[in-house]
Amino acid sequence: MQYSAARYLIFFQYAGTKYSGVMKTPADQAVEGVQNHLESAVRKLKPVNEVSVSISSRTDTGVHALCNSAHVDIQRRADKPPLQEQTLVEALNFHLKAEPIRITRAYRVHSDFHARYQAISRTYVYRLALGLRHHTEMPVTERDLCWALRDTDIQFWELAFKSRSFLYRQVRRMTGALVAVGQGRLSVSQIQELLEARDSLAFPNNLTAPAHGLFLTNVQYRDADLAWLNRDII
Repeated sequence: MQYSAARYLIFFQYAGTKYSGVMKTPADQAVEGVQNHLESAVRKLKPVNEVSVSISSRTDTGVHALCNSAHVDIQRRADKPPLQEQTLVEALNFHLKAEPIRITRAYRVHSDFHARYQAISRTYVYRLALGLRHHTEMPVTERDLCWALRDTDIQFWELAFKSRSFLYRQVRRMTGALVAVGQGRLSVSQIQELLEARDSLAFPNNLTAPAHGLFLTNVQYRDADLAWLNRDII
């Protein structure tokens, strides 16, 4: 029996500190993207088709993800049936064990499913650490995982943003603007002017929050898109 390629939706997480971002980078670039490692792990399963992982949600250099997603087609040799979802998770994690990247879930989905276009929402969380007199006061477990701001008492804040999609650096700019207003560096009327300008180039670059405090925490899909067992997917 000849089996066709099976399409899977995979959910994965990563610490983004060492990567150029989630997207694939050219072979001659020194710092790789998370996608490079995902595709390498899939190739080690020895599929007969060309490997291409389609990422749902782009994250930039230094940004982390507790939950990102992607779809990938895997066609095995003629005598081998499609991989079970949990088997795929375990196999990919085995080949990713040297990297701070982990597959958390996998779903067999319809052949025309698209991880990016069928996502109905994305949620980001930006983490702020307040009250540090100097960045060296940051707990070692929090370094590169939040934006350290000076104040009086140490505390952690989390800002959550949810939408179907976001513009380039939108969450970091919104966070930076909120912090600037709180610090008196930007007025509410200036925020209004920036919104009315409808021009990303009008936003001051020095107000964009740093990448390392940002986490992609969820990519949501309709339950019906994930319930492949009730469909004919061969």
